[in-house]
Amino acid sequence: MHPHLHTKDNRGCEDVMRALDECHDEGFLHKLFGNCNKFKTEVNKCLRAQRLERTARNREEAKKKREKTLAIWKDIDENS
Repeated sequence: MHPHLHTKDNRGCEDVMRALDECHDEGFLHKLFGNCNKFKTEVNKCLRAQRLERTARNREEAKKKREKTLAIWKDIDENS
Protein backbone atom coordinates (compact mmCIF):
# COMPACT_ATOMS: atom_id res chain seq x y z
CA MET A 1 0.00 0.00 0.00
CA HIS A 2 1.05 3.55 -0.57
CA PRO A 3 -0.32 6.90 0.58
CA HIS A 4 -2.55 9.05 -1.58
CA LEU A 5 -0.58 9.60 -4.72
CA HIS A 6 -1.64 12.99 -6.00
CA THR A 7 -0.67 15.34 -3.19
CA LYS A 8 1.62 18.35 -2.94
CA ASP A 9 4.30 16.19 -1.29
CA ASN A 10 4.53 13.84 -4.27
CA ARG A 11 5.18 16.33 -7.05
CA GLY A 12 8.49 14.70 -7.97
CA CYS A 13 6.81 11.39 -8.78
CA GLU A 14 4.07 12.68 -11.06
CA ASP A 15 5.46 11.08 -14.24
CA VAL A 16 5.73 7.65 -12.64
CA MET A 17 2.29 7.97 -11.05
CA ARG A 18 0.78 9.05 -14.36
CA ALA A 19 2.26 5.95 -16.02
CA LEU A 20 0.74 3.76 -13.27
CA ASP A 21 -2.65 5.44 -13.70
CA GLU A 22 -2.51 4.92 -17.46
CA CYS A 23 -1.63 1.27 -16.94
CA HIS A 24 -4.55 0.84 -14.53
CA ASP A 25 -6.84 2.49 -17.08
CA GLU A 26 -6.08 -0.30 -19.55
CA GLY A 27 -8.43 -2.55 -17.63
CA PHE A 28 -8.83 -5.06 -14.86
CA LEU A 29 -7.26 -8.01 -16.69
CA HIS A 30 -4.21 -5.94 -17.51
CA LYS A 31 -3.71 -5.29 -13.78
CA LEU A 32 -4.66 -8.85 -12.84
CA PHE A 33 -1.87 -10.39 -14.88
CA GLY A 34 0.76 -8.11 -13.32
CA ASN A 35 1.35 -5.86 -16.28
CA CYS A 36 1.38 -2.81 -14.00
CA ASN A 37 3.74 -4.20 -11.38
CA LYS A 38 6.84 -2.50 -12.78
CA PHE A 39 5.09 0.88 -12.61
CA LYS A 40 3.95 0.22 -9.05
CA THR A 41 7.50 -0.71 -8.06
CA GLU A 42 8.78 2.53 -9.59
CA VAL A 43 6.14 4.53 -7.73
CA ASN A 44 7.13 2.84 -4.47
CA LYS A 45 10.81 3.60 -5.08
CA CYS A 46 10.07 7.22 -5.89
CA LEU A 47 7.81 7.72 -2.87
CA ARG A 48 10.39 6.07 -0.60
CA ALA A 49 13.14 8.36 -1.88
CA GLN A 50 10.97 11.40 -1.27
CA ARG A 51 10.06 10.16 2.20
CA LEU A 52 13.73 9.67 3.09
CA GLU A 53 14.56 13.19 1.90
CA ARG A 54 11.66 14.63 3.90
CA THR A 55 12.67 12.66 7.00
CA ALA A 56 16.27 13.86 6.80
CA ARG A 57 15.13 17.45 6.34
CA ASN A 58 12.73 17.20 9.30
CA ARG A 59 15.45 15.64 11.45
CA GLU A 60 17.81 18.53 10.72
CA GLU A 61 15.11 21.11 11.48
CA ALA A 62 14.28 19.36 14.76
CA LYS A 63 17.97 19.26 15.67
CA LYS A 64 18.29 23.02 15.10
CA LYS A 65 15.16 23.70 17.16
CA ARG A 66 16.46 21.48 19.95
CA GLU A 67 19.83 23.27 19.99
CA LYS A 68 18.05 26.63 20.14
CA THR A 69 15.85 25.42 23.01
CA LEU A 70 18.85 24.07 24.93
CA ALA A 71 20.68 27.38 24.48
CA ILE A 72 17.69 29.27 25.86
CA TRP A 73 17.43 26.90 28.83
CA LYS A 74 21.16 27.25 29.50
CA ASP A 75 20.84 31.04 29.40
CA ILE A 76 17.91 30.91 31.81
CA ASP A 77 19.82 28.63 34.19
CA GLU A 78 22.91 30.85 34.13
CA ASN A 79 20.96 34.05 34.72
CA SER A 80 18.62 32.76 37.42
